[in-house]
Amino acid sequence: MRNRGCVVKRKARSAIGPRFEAFAQGATRVAGGSAAFAGAAGVVLLWGVTGPVFGFSDTWQLVINTGTTIVTFLMVFLIQRTQNKDSLAIQLKLNELVAAVSGASNRLVNVEDLTQDELEILHDHYARLAGVAKRERSLRDSHSVDEAKGRHRAKGGPRSRRAG
Repeated sequence: MRNRGCVVKRKARSAIGPRFEAFAQGATRVAGGSAAFAGAAGVVLLWGVTGPVFGFSDTWQLVINTGTTIVTFLMVFLIQRTQNKDSLAIQLKLNELVAAVSGASNRLVNVEDLTQDELEILHDHYARLAGVAKRERSLRDSHSVDEAKGRHRAKGGPRSRRAG
């Protein structure tokens, strides 16, 4: 697969991957709907109503505990898979915007792959940018960290040396 002159390597996918992905997305969509909530509430209501019939026994309680535990366990994996895909798609869209916008800092392309320490360093850069932006007179001024530092230094003065 080629993308703007770069070779993009793709991971080998198993035959079950696309089918499971479609299933996971469908199940997540259904589970997040009103009908699924109504069904779950109905099951809990039915369970509660049958309490007196079964004498509120340990087995009666175990049925709801086991059922909800199993459903929760499985849904965590389905939702996480869908969330991972959605998150990756959003990151790719944001990377494209950063790469396409003139003057944007390319430090943010694939920022999700940085370590926690690297993210904190980058956060400090943007905290400084926020400080520079607060000193600007116009609310319309916006630029990357590097561009902001350069513009601020070009203005001269003691504050410009502290911003970098």
